[in-house]
Amino acid sequence: MLQACAGALAKSGPMSPTKLDKPQAAPRSAYKVFRRISTRWMDNDAYGHVNNVVYYSWFDTAVNAYLIEQGALDVAHGETIGLVVETQCNYFSPLAFPQSVEAGIRVARLGSSSVRYEVGLFGEGQPLTAAKGHFVHVYVDRQSRRPTPLPLKLRSVLETLV
Repeated sequence: MLQACAGALAKSGPMSPTKLDKPQAAPRSAYKVFRRISTRWMDNDAYGHVNNVVYYSWFDTAVNAYLIEQGALDVAHGETIGLVVETQCNYFSPLAFPQSVEAGIRVARLGSSSVRYEVGLFGEGQPLTAAKGHFVHVYVDRQSRRPTPLPLKLRSVLETLV
């Protein structure tokens, strides 16, 4: 019986994803804080829109600038640093120069030494994300590069984004 089912599945071809499986744009209400980012001429690619690699740079810029402003991250002298171990982005509509981008930030998971940040990128004033993604930081000791518990100040700032 099991072999018959497996054979039928193999003949039917790959399963198509349902609408629920397809990533969807998110509303502004899904994010806790926002940062404005200006596009630059050099961000556009030959197709007239922002190149995909720039979106990942915006994720880093939005999150790290917020943490620095909150006094939770000292990139030059802090004993703890965040290393990216996973990242993803889904694109829904183009962004291009000249345009202001608003990056929404939230924390989806807060572990003892890791954080999953989720970032939504919105065209200025737009209700839905043009792109959304995530990245995971594992916080490590600057010298040993071994995972370390989140410093208390960092954890308290991140808890406001959950």
